[in-house]
Amino acid sequence: MADSFFYRIRSGKPIKFLNFLEKFLGLAIPDIYYRSRREKKLTEARLRPDYDYMLQRVNYYIRIRNSWKISGRDNLTRSRSWIHYTGAVGNYRRKMFHTAYYFDQHDVTRWFPPHLRWNFCPGDVYFTPEVPAVVKSRLLAADNQNSVVLKLDKLRHFMYVHDTKPFREKKDCAIFRGKIRQSRLRTLFLQKFFGHPMCDCGVVGRNEGCPDEWMTEKKTIREHLDYKFIIALEGNDVASNLKWVMSSNSLAVMTRPTCETWFMEGTLIPDYHYVEVKEDFSDFEEKLRYYINHPEKAEEIIRHAHEYVDQFRNDEREELLQLMVMERYFELSGQL
Repeated sequence: MADSFFYRIRSGKPIKFLNFLEKFLGLAIPDIYYRSRREKKLTEARLRPDYDYMLQRVNYYIRIRNSWKISGRDNLTRSRSWIHYTGAVGNYRRKMFHTAYYFDQHDVTRWFPPHLRWNFCPGDVYFTPEVPAVVKSRLLAADNQNSVVLKLDKLRHFMYVHDTKPFREKKDCAIFRGKIRQSRLRTLFLQKFFGHPMCDCGVVGRNEGCPDEWMTEKKTIREHLDYKFIIALEGNDVASNLKWVMSSNSLAVMTRPTCETWFMEGTLIPDYHYVEVKEDFSDFEEKLRYYINHPEKAEEIIRHAHEYVDQFRNDEREELLQLMVMERYFELSGQL
């Protein structure tokens, strides 16, 4: 069945306008309604049969173990792809950064008193803040305790697909569509495999300094699902397509991640949840041929990937987990 014009024009991604409209309408509900229900909500969480699992995830997202004191001085620092805000949660405004981040943080902070203070660093964060700060992404490093992960930029990152085409019926080929974003990995991959018979790859959007022949038309998500392999390479931080790729019947192919989000990329197991290739891509073609010749091995990885994705599909639990993370953040900073 051919994709509709509207599906193609948004490349198969969710409609941002409708999401924002729903969020704007949600602002009509006073925040005090949520604050009055917070304690009951968290008590319900403690009674859940999966509470131990939830605690494990909370401990993963917030690794601060000792009490600390947040600055009483308001501050707003801007960069190209992120900001650093220090102040009361109730004073954070939509105009300060991208609208998606405003609504995503408000989904959580509206449950807490507006005078509580935090360090908030939305955007593509590829460094560890000097003070405990709430972020969308953090480095996979031993000293990343100051990065407290929340589920941010959800519409773009946390989308999944319903893929009905079996792996064995897909093209024996890998697809990459994306922006360069000054990414060393993406640039190297295209240098090596643009025009390769086992790859359909190209750069979309505005030319960011790459060779003109790399520029190509977008493909919809549904068109991606015709391929056995979908490339998921980090850009500014994580590969934003990894979540929906792992929910498909195609294999996610990527180098070992250096950043992670709420998706806990640091817990992914190479060649169990995804196909891992070396950073110089010297084994890329070999890996593709192996799974083409051993489809049963590919289907095992796809099954494991689906099991991994399933833990993020429970919306009620996902909301509770974010409340638990922020509750601990405010407690450790001596505010609750």
